[in-house]
Amino acid sequence: MMSQMPQPTALSRCPSCEEPLEAGDRFCGACGYDLSAVPAPPQDHPTIAMNGSSTRPSEAAASRDWPLAPEPASSDTSAPVHRATDIRGTDSGGSELPHPDTESAAAQHPGDQPSGGQPSGVRFDRPPEPDEYPLAPPAGAPAGPVVDPRTADLGSPVTPPAGTKLCVACRSGHVDSDGYCENCGHAQPRERDHMEQELGAVAAVSDRGLRHHRNEDAFAISSTALPDGSPAVVAIVCDGVSSATRPDEASLAASRAAGEALLAALPLGTHPQQAMHEAILAAAEAVNSLAEAPPAHEEHAPHQNAPACTLVGAVVTPALLIVGWVGDSRAYWVPVDRSSPPARLTEDDSWAAQMVAAGLMSEAQAYADERAHAITGWLGADAYELEPHTASFKPDRPGVVVVCTDGLWNYAEAAEEMAEVVPLDAAERPLHSAQVLVGHALDGGGHDNVTVAVVPFPAPPQGAGSA
Repeated sequence: MMSQMPQPTALSRCPSCEEPLEAGDRFCGACGYDLSAVPAPPQDHPTIAMNGSSTRPSEAAASRDWPLAPEPASSDTSAPVHRATDIRGTDSGGSELPHPDTESAAAQHPGDQPSGGQPSGVRFDRPPEPDEYPLAPPAGAPAGPVVDPRTADLGSPVTPPAGTKLCVACRSGHVDSDGYCENCGHAQPRERDHMEQELGAVAAVSDRGLRHHRNEDAFAISSTALPDGSPAVVAIVCDGVSSATRPDEASLAASRAAGEALLAALPLGTHPQQAMHEAILAAAEAVNSLAEAPPAHEEHAPHQNAPACTLVGAVVTPALLIVGWVGDSRAYWVPVDRSSPPARLTEDDSWAAQMVAAGLMSEAQAYADERAHAITGWLGADAYELEPHTASFKPDRPGVVVVCTDGLWNYAEAAEEMAEVVPLDAAERPLHSAQVLVGHALDGGGHDNVTVAVVPFPAPPQGAGSA
């Protein structure tokens, strides 16, 4: 009898790809996963966000082969030419960044750490996916058994009417304006589930990953010309804070605003480091405005809060490398000559970094804690205090800059680990390299959205021009 047969566990989402399920589904309509065999939940460590401000780099992260360039006093001053070993650095607030020959552990800024050594205002960035509001097929979708695309007789390919799409699950129904099949009711893959872009001197790839139901990352890549005609290549990567309302809109708005600000400022002669600082402020303004505007669609959530995201960006010219960031998205330097050491160019606004800098924990203890991925800085109307970080570098050898969200660096955290997975021909094939890096994260588990941009240094003379 049917009641004696093994029954699949009742699920609202596919355990493999997080697509919404319907009662009675035996297979996932998006990835074909067999729902009768439900695996144990993975050991995932969510990112959390809390109020606070950034800390200075840890000792391990400060061990770089080449240091930093100072921010000029005004936007009219061009960057001085020095060798990498001669350059010190400043952040956009004027504070000196640590030199490789100095210890990086520093006391926390006043007011950063409440009494007792514990930050406050915690919110979870990647909470467990809720079960109480699964997406349902649109009203009026025909009832009936769900078609399994692996066993159904699909017959000859069906050509949908002009302006409509064919369902990827049953291959016979048309997709309505809400993104569901009119025949079997399955949700269709979204445009942002996987995105790739290449502009010659820069490339980026973004993927939803294997566990999230949507992609909350975004990127913007472009190139332009400086007043002297030399090229400047731009890459911006943003990661939406999942505990916030409409994180996908926040990351998209921030990446677009930052990219547009850089394309407007760099041709006018603004120093790239100052331009990056202003671009982060423009991105923050764009995300803040989302909190005032009504959502484009109903966001089913137990509570509403301001949209939020992190940001990391890079500007590469023939002589300079500028990075800017807020949050825990990162930039890495990987030289073409792998006998030279790689380096991490950014420092997380995170709970773990805060604990290490305050002397309350060792680095090993802090990153082993479940709160390690709590972010202490982000873009959004509810951010405690916006503190953009920028740094200027002048590498003395060619290489690539890897700009990524934690969906990648969770699987290659140390600079040496990142260098191991970056292809040797990354400078010649940036798109292929970005694809390889996203694949590395997916092979490692793909527990988060994954976004990475690969930017060769120095910027090549050809290909300059807005995009």
